[in-house]
Amino acid sequence: MKIAKLPIQFLTVLMFLTIGNAATAQEHSVAESNDAGTLDTQEEIDEYIQHHIKDSHDFHLYSYTGDDGVRHSVGLPLPVIVWGSNGPAAFMSSAFHHDINGEVIVEAGGSRFVNLHDKIYELEEGATAVEMGEDHHPVNAHMPLDLSITKSVVGILVIGLLMLIWFSSLARQYKKRTIPKGFGRVLEPLVIYVRDELARPNIGEKKYRKFTGFLLTVFFFIWILNLLGLTPFGFNVTGQLAVTAALAIFTLIIYTFSGNKDYWMHILWMPGVPYLIRPVLAVIELVGAFIIKPFSLLVRLFANISAGHIVIMSLIAIMITLKGELTPAGSTLLSFVLSLFITLIEVLVAFLQAYIFTMLSALFIGMAVAEHDHDHDHAHDAKGHDKVDAEDIRADFI
Repeated sequence: MKIAKLPIQFLTVLMFLTIGNAATAQEHSVAESNDAGTLDTQEEIDEYIQHHIKDSHDFHLYSYTGDDGVRHSVGLPLPVIVWGSNGPAAFMSSAFHHDINGEVIVEAGGSRFVNLHDKIYELEEGATAVEMGEDHHPVNAHMPLDLSITKSVVGILVIGLLMLIWFSSLARQYKKRTIPKGFGRVLEPLVIYVRDELARPNIGEKKYRKFTGFLLTVFFFIWILNLLGLTPFGFNVTGQLAVTAALAIFTLIIYTFSGNKDYWMHILWMPGVPYLIRPVLAVIELVGAFIIKPFSLLVRLFANISAGHIVIMSLIAIMITLKGELTPAGSTLLSFVLSLFITLIEVLVAFLQAYIFTMLSALFIGMAVAEHDHDHDHAHDAKGHDKVDAEDIRADFI
């Protein structure tokens, strides 16, 4: 049977089952004490939450202490690909045995590497551990070029593949029928919504089609990744500054190179204002176009998604921090109710953040490609005064 003919639902379920089975199959033992890996203090909980929202070189699902008193960690290792002083080196993250304290040394490609807080360091000759100086920078190690397949990269590849399968199937259906069937019926109204509610009103009737593909990609990419971050796999892709910055830079490139003559004239030499003020306004407009607009895109998405993960993890930690005051059963029940409530809100936030990012991207692109009508500048009323249109004021303000 050809893969192209397999139902979309079957491929989706098969992919997640494969990841889940692979994760369960990878088990590593680390000789630790019976209490190692447990979270008892507020400092340990805070450190765990901060570790959870960061990117990592493996999937760590859970840990448990066996009957032999050995701590076992269950997860899915990922490839570590680095370019060190002696050239490229590659190995699986399982070689670190889930150590993120820089204690396990891996020798590969003629170099020695350690994992310190999910950052790969190459030790210098003679060093046995990373030593930090007064400026909190390593004095006997350095960071190699890290090209590893991290957890966030896996999330991006998985969602990219799913989007390619889903929308390719939807496009093929339109060649045979006017109304899609199956999962295409779910995608079609969402595509129409982005086109008619985001692209068309913000960019304009004449030019919206040129940018609709980008807006659709950004919307579904962010939305699905946000939803993926609510699963037990521990994804936090849109909570990584590198990812949100890359998305914002794409929007910056598009509206910068798509801007027409009027757009650049209003930025570099604002019409209708005194000549002495125009250079000042040009500096302000350039800062807004190249710094403030992309910065607002990347920070809004990053901050909201990261904050949501931190809140949920903090509420889950109630079962540990308040077990003395509320008893284990009471603290667990309170933690479950509150975390479930916030998780339901996060489902709405996942869509809302995708909507806001796409809407602002469409708005910035629309401002760059809009055709300005200068005839109204010379329109006057019956008394000879300039006519003021509320829509013009609103457009200039935006």
